[in-house]
Amino acid sequence: MLAALLEANVGTIAGIVLVIVLLVIFASCIQVVPQAQARVLERLGGYKDTWNVGVHIKMPFIDKVAKKVILKEQVVDFAPQPVITKDNVTMRIDTVVFYQITDPKLYAYGVDNPIMAIENLTATTLRNIIGDLELDQTLTSREIINAKMRASLDSATDPWGIKVNRVELKNIIPPAAIQDSMEKQMKAERERREAILRAEGEKKSTILVAEGKKESAILDAEAEKQAAILRAEARKEAMIREAEGQAQAILKVQQANADGIRFIKEAGADESVLRLKSLEAFAKAADGKATKIIIPSEIQSMAGLAKSVVEIAKDAQ
Repeated sequence: MLAALLEANVGTIAGIVLVIVLLVIFASCIQVVPQAQARVLERLGGYKDTWNVGVHIKMPFIDKVAKKVILKEQVVDFAPQPVITKDNVTMRIDTVVFYQITDPKLYAYGVDNPIMAIENLTATTLRNIIGDLELDQTLTSREIINAKMRASLDSATDPWGIKVNRVELKNIIPPAAIQDSMEKQMKAERERREAILRAEGEKKSTILVAEGKKESAILDAEAEKQAAILRAEARKEAMIREAEGQAQAILKVQQANADGIRFIKEAGADESVLRLKSLEAFAKAADGKATKIIIPSEIQSMAGLAKSVVEIAKDAQ
């Protein structure tokens, strides 16, 4: 009875273990490929398929994932490489390569260690390009060198399932002696530019000062002109007002004389009174500063009569 129970327990445990093993095997056969990745599947050692994004099931024991491939753009920074220019100057240049895997199958089977292959290819291509350029051209032709290297590397890596998107020269390190010479040249260039800027600043300052003086002189002349115009206008106005005042005074005097004569006439004055008034007017005229006076004949006869009267009065005394 006990033996039968033990056999039953062993059978149960064995069944449970078998189920667990089967579950583990089944779970290992399920593969989930995430975004921007791929899987290269082999069956019995040969290429079977390329898995892209999603859930995939492989056959146990005969299928295996040979390579996991990242499809995103990647960047690799290579150490400085010694190169020699056309004018026999040795320098060191380090490069940065931006690449992307476009064919997982070619990437898996095209070349062993693709990154090392790209590094060696980059160094060789760089030496070939720099060997055709002189030092000055190398230092000023980064864009041209980058374009040539990208085209050459992209063509060479295409059979490996790799596309080279961009190549950049990170640093160009010339020999120490040339670096010192370049620094001295750059310093001299900076000093030259500083002198030019200083001279231009002084020139602009001088021009501004001259412009300011010119503007000030123009303003002074305009002010003097306006002042002269205002003074002339003032004198003109004063003369006009003075003339108007004299004219008004003459008119008033003439009006007063006319009114006096009119009043005398209205009062019925005889000829002798009118002549007397004429004498009074003549006396006022003679009291002025005129050097020549024209006396009417009537007034002359009146003057003679007045003199005779005066003489008679003297004799009577």
